[in-house]
Amino acid sequence: MGTNLPPSSQPQASKRPPKGTFHHIQLVIGVGIVLATLFTAWTPAGLFPDSLSDRLTYALSPEEATQAPAWPTSTSRPNPRIGIVSGHWGNDSGAVCSDGLKEADINQEVATRVKESLVGQGFDVDLLKEFDTRLSGYRAAVLVSIHSDSCDYINDEATGFKVSAAMSTVYPERAARLTACLRSRYADSTDLAFHSGSVTPDMTSYHAFDEINTETTAAIIEIGFMNLDRRILTEYPELVAQGITQGILCYIRNEDVSTSPTVEP
Repeated sequence: MGTNLPPSSQPQASKRPPKGTFHHIQLVIGVGIVLATLFTAWTPAGLFPDSLSDRLTYALSPEEATQAPAWPTSTSRPNPRIGIVSGHWGNDSGAVCSDGLKEADINQEVATRVKESLVGQGFDVDLLKEFDTRLSGYRAAVLVSIHSDSCDYINDEATGFKVSAAMSTVYPERAARLTACLRSRYADSTDLAFHSGSVTPDMTSYHAFDEINTETTAAIIEIGFMNLDRRILTEYPELVAQGITQGILCYIRNEDVSTSPTVEP
């Protein structure tokens, strides 16, 4: 027996809008993108032109795209060259005391220690003789000649050190700064006073000043008197060398120090 339902109770087919041409175009594009992605993932890169292959690979590898760019690695600048002249070495004994103590031996002990200290910090250092052939046109950031003062007793004031640079240097401001650095750091290390009253023409007109390249900043230091300063010169050469080393580093590193002019004789 059939059941007659009221017209309002009979199920009705859902109404959907007709699918037009735009819908079909979207469907085709979507399928195409999926197929292209799968094809790219399984196809060797060699089948694509380089630029296209790279772009697709980059697009499929988002974790690589987030990596930081590779910046050029900076190269460190080479350390300045430094020249150390061991006074009288290879030429004569220099001043000689009555017991045979020679200035040249003191100078060489200190100069060798200065070189070793600077080399240990990565600098290129030349240990030079008094009349070394390499002094002709010698080019370096700094040249320091190391000497000791007289072994004769002069008076109770004949103690301390002296520093001088070439009076005719083309860069007087550099020479003044180097001598100021040496004076400051050497006094700090040795507790010796700067003996300003006995800077001689032999120091200001030191022969090496006229031999080296004009770009090289140079100075000469008399590290102490072999009479009243004998103990520190012979028993504590490491302190003497430390003062010179720190003076050179003060100049090279442009440390803060008073740049008073070189004392004239």
